[in-house]
Amino acid sequence: MQLKLRDEILDLCQYLKFTGIKKHFEEELESASDYEDYLLKLLRYEVEEKEKCSVECRMRSAHFPYRKYLEDLEINELPETMQQRLPELATLDFIEKGKNLIMIGNPGTGKTHIALGLGIKACLQGYKVLYTTIPFLVTELKECNSQKRLRYFQNRFEKYDLVIADELGYISFDREGTELLFNNLSLRAGRKSMIVTSNLTFARWTEVFIDPAITNALVDRLTHKSIIVDMNGDSYRLKETLSLKEQLT
Repeated sequence: MQLKLRDEILDLCQYLKFTGIKKHFEEELESASDYEDYLLKLLRYEVEEKEKCSVECRMRSAHFPYRKYLEDLEINELPETMQQRLPELATLDFIEKGKNLIMIGNPGTGKTHIALGLGIKACLQGYKVLYTTIPFLVTELKECNSQKRLRYFQNRFEKYDLVIADELGYISFDREGTELLFNNLSLRAGRKSMIVTSNLTFARWTEVFIDPAITNALVDRLTHKSIIVDMNGDSYRLKETLSLKEQLT
């Protein structure tokens, strides 16, 4: 291929953002049997590259604090109830049906790892996902409310296929925070999926939200069309740490 022609093709690919074609047009030129075959191969590379970019974009937009995969789980170390439910959850059918997943149990039993693993798998399958902690979400809602941007935030929040709301129970909230959280979560109730993790049983959620009436209403909204998994058990995180120490000694 002439150098001038090659450079022009590279420039056009750069301008059109045809990353897949840019990477492979020279190597495929040598092996293609005809023009149609050549074009088809280049288009397949381009589609593959676009899909990779889309996945990575969804992963970044989800704001995962780190990446944990379902494949990394030691299934036998999880609480028994989760061992039974995980294969079903991993199909992501609950997202398609707009169901919530609520995991309740003591710290260290794998709740966040499972939530992140399901969220990452959802991104890979084309779902739009958001990860947040309940304390961070309440702070964000308060800021948006004070800056008159609450409706804009709610419109975005409502459109996610899956919202992971982690760490309910570590920090309590005032009445404004409780009401904002209730109103925001109610927008998704019965239509779009959430994964909620908590170290507190439902009976103790009043310790976080103060107002019993709002707490009861929030529990009612979240548990409607939901899968509730008891995650009480030995610390999964502690077992991982001890296992790593054994490998290093």
